[in-house]
Amino acid sequence: QVQLVESGGDLVEPGGSLRLSCAASGAIFGLYHMGWYRQVPGKERELVADVSVGGSGNYVDSVRGRFTISRDNDKKTVYLQMNSLRPEDTAVYYCNRSPPSAPWGRGTQVTVSS
Repeated sequence: QVQLVESGGDLVEPGGSLRLSCAASGAIFGLYHMGWYRQVPGKERELVADVSVGGSGNYVDSVRGRFTISRDNDKKTVYLQMNSLRPEDTAVYYCNRSPPSAPWGRGTQVTVSS
């Protein structure tokens, strides 16, 4: 059974940076595309970025140029470097396969506010 544990969320001022991490266990991590998703109350969870097995990233328009997704297959970990954060980036961030097929973790809260 796959387990996903997200970490790194925090309260940060607009313009600030955070690095999220997601540790995976229980599956052959290196065979799957992985993604970072986010959800705000009352809205559906949305894909923010995903990374191929080989490390190529894709981004939604709202984060392109500010966020960078990466992965370390040896450590079974996927990262999301978030720069130039905006209040609208406030959400709970989750990782999962892309498309999602594993049980969701608890996520990590990112709050962007002055």
